[in-house]
Amino acid sequence: MNNIRIGILQTDSVLEKFQPDFGDYPQMFEWVLQTSARQPECAKLQIDCINYPVQQSTPLVVDCDAYLITGSRDSVYDDAPWILDLVGFIERALAADKKIIGVCFGHQLMAHYFGGRVAPAEGGWAVGVHTSDILQRHNWMGDSVPTQFNLLSSHKDQVVELPQTAEVFATNGFCPVAGFTMNDRVITVQGHPEFTKAYAQGLLDHRRTLLGEAVYQQGMDSMIKATDELLVARWLLQFVIGQESMRP
Repeated sequence: MNNIRIGILQTDSVLEKFQPDFGDYPQMFEWVLQTSARQPECAKLQIDCINYPVQQSTPLVVDCDAYLITGSRDSVYDDAPWILDLVGFIERALAADKKIIGVCFGHQLMAHYFGGRVAPAEGGWAVGVHTSDILQRHNWMGDSVPTQFNLLSSHKDQVVELPQTAEVFATNGFCPVAGFTMNDRVITVQGHPEFTKAYAQGLLDHRRTLLGEAVYQQGMDSMIKATDELLVARWLLQFVIGQESMRP
């Protein structure tokens, strides 16, 4: 069995009122990654997640196989001290040949760090289930690759200019850069594979006034679509460890 240690670089916390039912972001990611690792394609993979609340302090040593940067209500262009510290840690992790997974804020941070540009989306808030087209098939996607996948979204910033060496693998009408890779070191997605529909619906209810009725209703109506969080989580793992090592 292959063991992989993933450091969860926690950049924010779930609202306290939701935590009794859904946990915090580290628990959400641990669930989706470990559940994905139990699929037949991942029969020889054991996932250990270690949480690092990076708004308090960044890890002192680089001792995981890969690091995952979570979503956050903050913007990557705010240049808050903790964000600058996180960028410094990412530099050390990449220098140590570690792989980086970015989700939502993490996706945007990796684009920003490598010279791309992040800005508020022209369409405002992206909420609910969004369908993305797969632009290119990669080995880490496995043998059976769909043409599209669905993920829950919750963001108002997005990547508007890519770093020079980045390659987009997923796009949708709202968010043209829905996922990208950089060589074999970085993989990111704008959507949230760690979210459940119940949590996303609760978040929509909480933000109903902020979003406005039209956006709120659009998000709620989209919940009829099936979501592919386990598929996307498996892609993230396969990117980190290599497809061949994932097979039983």
